[in-house]
Amino acid sequence: MSRILDRRSFLQASAALGASAALPGSSVQTQAPAVLRSGPTPVVVASANGNRFKNGGPLTCVAAAFALMEKGTDVLESLIAGVNIVELDPEDDSVGYGGLPNADGVVQLDSCCMHGPSRRAGGVACLEGVRTPSKVAKAVMDHTDHHLIVGRDAQAFAKQMSFRIEDDLNTEHSRKLWLEWKRRVDPMHWLDPGKRSAAGFQAGLQMVREGLIDAEHFYGTINCNGVNAKGEICGVTTTSGLSWKIPGRVGDSPILGAGLYVDGTVGAAGSTGRGEANLFGLSSFLIVDLMRKGMRPKDAGMEALRRVQANTVEKRLLNARGLPNFGVSFYIVNAKGEHAGVSMYAAHYAVCDANGPRTQPTEALLPGKALD
Repeated sequence: MSRILDRRSFLQASAALGASAALPGSSVQTQAPAVLRSGPTPVVVASANGNRFKNGGPLTCVAAAFALMEKGTDVLESLIAGVNIVELDPEDDSVGYGGLPNADGVVQLDSCCMHGPSRRAGGVACLEGVRTPSKVAKAVMDHTDHHLIVGRDAQAFAKQMSFRIEDDLNTEHSRKLWLEWKRRVDPMHWLDPGKRSAAGFQAGLQMVREGLIDAEHFYGTINCNGVNAKGEICGVTTTSGLSWKIPGRVGDSPILGAGLYVDGTVGAAGSTGRGEANLFGLSSFLIVDLMRKGMRPKDAGMEALRRVQANTVEKRLLNARGLPNFGVSFYIVNAKGEHAGVSMYAAHYAVCDANGPRTQPTEALLPGKALD
């Protein structure tokens, strides 16, 4: 059984980043009291998988990112090193290697990153064959005058940047789940895009109900944002996207203002959940803009969730209670280091500061569960 990761153990592991001895796992707990200090409070926030997967190493995403950031590493480089742990871990089927594939069984990955101090950003979409799309997104930021490169050309760019290209990023687990989904969907629905889309979506939701897919992984994704003691703010989002998506589908994750938005003087916000709902309102931009106008992170996030709910009017997207039948979560930090995790329904998010890494409940807008 996992034990709460105490602050002393975290500090020992941070000092020996990459050491072979594994730390105790974290469990859900209430937020530890903030460490008193002048100026911004350094912190890293992420979706819940940011404090779950270690890919065989001693630290989770948020712990590794915070440790690097505290040693003086650039904030964005620290965050990307953190999400790389999750992208490379085959046990997380929502991002990177082993991410749940599209309807054709192909893993297509999306990512974007934003660097607050330099006001630069980069992203990739529908990238195949590279386990760490977050690194390719940063290469777009570092080496081009563009913000987004997609599809086969994103892969060609990655190859030019000396990234290893693999033929297939499926694992035995991700392929097994894809085959189970295919078994449930009548292939004749390919002849009618409307019916096929509805049938595929419902088959996926049924697999969530049966526990074959983690509810938080049906839409995939990890978002990770951080601020250091200097007040430098950055963020990164990376995903394998909606499970069994139509090939070529791109959600909110690689889109600046939707899956991630950073203003170096205000804060950062990123998301997981139903990308289409978030794209419609560019919620991450909205949250940061509301913080610019004086809102606290939690209040800004809850307002974005209310707008998502108000925009959800199609019956196919409503549950028996007339509420959204999907989840959306936002992970938010402002320039002071104040943070929040908010969600449409009860969920969790990851945090790491001087008190160590932990997983804690989000603030939920609506009661119950999405599929109630």
